[in-house]
Amino acid sequence: MHIPDGYLSPQTYIPCYLISTAFCGIGLKKIRTEVSSRHIPYFAMAATFAFLIQMFNVPVPGGTSGHAVGAAVVALLLGPWTGVVAVSVVLIIQALVFGDGGITAIGANCLTMAVIMPFTAAGVFRLVRGRARTGRRVMIAAFAAGYISLLAAAIGAAILFGIQPLIASGPDGRPLYAPYPLSVALPVMALEHMFVFSIIEGLITALLVNYFMKNEPDAVFALKGT
Repeated sequence: MHIPDGYLSPQTYIPCYLISTAFCGIGLKKIRTEVSSRHIPYFAMAATFAFLIQMFNVPVPGGTSGHAVGAAVVALLLGPWTGVVAVSVVLIIQALVFGDGGITAIGANCLTMAVIMPFTAAGVFRLVRGRARTGRRVMIAAFAAGYISLLAAAIGAAILFGIQPLIASGPDGRPLYAPYPLSVALPVMALEHMFVFSIIEGLITALLVNYFMKNEPDAVFALKGT
């Protein structure tokens, strides 16, 4: 999921930087209204959780691996705007300190994992949950939020990869950056997440939401105001 340097053209990563920066700026302002002072420590815990969970890579056939992100959990517990900021901080640290994801691709990685994921998770949870506040339907909604949001992020990354041959090719037609077109990048990214990583994300999301609902229901942002 972490896009490295050299895979995206400037025509792609510069707009991604601008979009992600705008969302982070709005997110920082929103946190003041969406997160109460007593829940501020949860922000640090959320970022730490997202960082740790992304360190556990699961190998898949084809010589690659993937991981859960944790953005859905953060979005449901603390709100999608908090998810934007917390996961962005994690992705920036990973790129600058650990070399996990490229420097030029920070904006793109933030767009897929720190913007698309939290808002998709919040929307799916609200849609599937309906008016339920407890019980199996809420757990199904939490699983669906994690599953679909990670899949959406993977599809977003696949689109960024897949458009490179169309927008950045040499005089001889050879791709200058990611070489695989959408017809290859999209099914590869979608299938491996659909059958492996999104399931892991969904289970983690459902288990943690269930834990907080039982022990500290007031901390579940996605259930507030209903």
